Amino acid sequence: MKYDRVINFSAGPAMMPEPVLEEIRDEMMNYRGSGMCVMEMSHRSAVYQTIIDEAEADLRELMNIPDNYKVLFIQGGATLQFSMIPMNLMKNGKAVYVETGAWSKKAIAEAKKVGEVIVAASSKDKNYSYVPDCSDLDIPEDADYVYICENETIHGLTWNKLPNTKGHILVSDQSSMFLSRPCNVSDYGMIYAGVQKNVGPAGMVVVIIREDLIRDDLTDLPVYLQYKTHADNGSMYNTPNTWAIYCCGKVFKYLKSIGGLEAMNQKNIEKAKILYDFLDSSEMFTGTVAKEDRSLMNVPFVTESKELDAEVVAATKAAGMDNLKGHKSVGGLRASIYNAMPKEGVEALVEFLKKFEAEHK
Repeated sequence: MKYDRVINFSAGPAMMPEPVLEEIRDEMMNYRGSGMCVMEMSHRSAVYQTIIDEAEADLRELMNIPDNYKVLFIQGGATLQFSMIPMNLMKNGKAVYVETGAWSKKAIAEAKKVGEVIVAASSKDKNYSYVPDCSDLDIPEDADYVYICENETIHGLTWNKLPNTKGHILVSDQSSMFLSRPCNVSDYGMIYAGVQKNVGPAGMVVVIIREDLIRDDLTDLPVYLQYKTHADNGSMYNTPNTWAIYCCGKVFKYLKSIGGLEAMNQKNIEKAKILYDFLDSSEMFTGTVAKEDRSLMNVPFVTESKELDAEVVAATKAAGMDNLKGHKSVGGLRASIYNAMPKEGVEALVEFLKKFEAEHK
């Protein structure tokens, strides 16, 4: 693969589509005759209002978001939502969580500070290498919602079948799979995603929330932590992350131009298959997730030792690839192959790993 940039397997901030970066570059000094960069522009200006309106409209079209859902662009990333969700949605002070990895575990810890958390299922027993059976969860009638992390970035597993919530609201963290495949929004009460993994630059979260879940009785909750504040003010109660919204809007248009989420999903399936097929045939490298629960976005794998893992990471850097080191909490190796990763990047990685294995047998 001839490539004048690093092949970047970072879990986030991560690659963005090159056509998008080129368009942003071309508009950097003078956005469409305004004489300003978007970073310099008032969020109250007519030109910026068009940017944010188009971003929301394009996202609604991409995901076919029903009219009774609000789209909010909120600063703070996904981690802030670990707290905002229970603060806003725990009417009865009780919620059900499914623990499938590092990020759902962190969400559970934050929710416990707000109310009662019932961990109805967990895959901790096998180091979060599978998604537990959630067809018949023990869900109290007065539970306010059921929470999942639909794609665990660190442990590399994804939900291919949503849990049976028995009529309760489903809340999903889609940060590392957002817009990677079609999504039936009406299956959820709320979806949220930190954008720096699969959509744009760091510093913002997209929240898609059903209108009836937005409360107006939370008068003691700090104003910025209320979804109502953002919904009532079109995500502009204060100065939003104008740059991230602009960049995400570009990505939304790009995804529409290539055929939408169905087309993107097909590309992701093809890319991931190249890497998983190699891992399944390799004698040196082993995938760490049950086959039926493997993520198309984050692919963790290991060798026989930490020392060999480190040698692989060092060699990939020398070969023009970066960020293949596994998360510090789990070690090993991890290739994040989000929407923007070209198929050629995955092929180059597999070619490298095959060569490394042959030389180190």
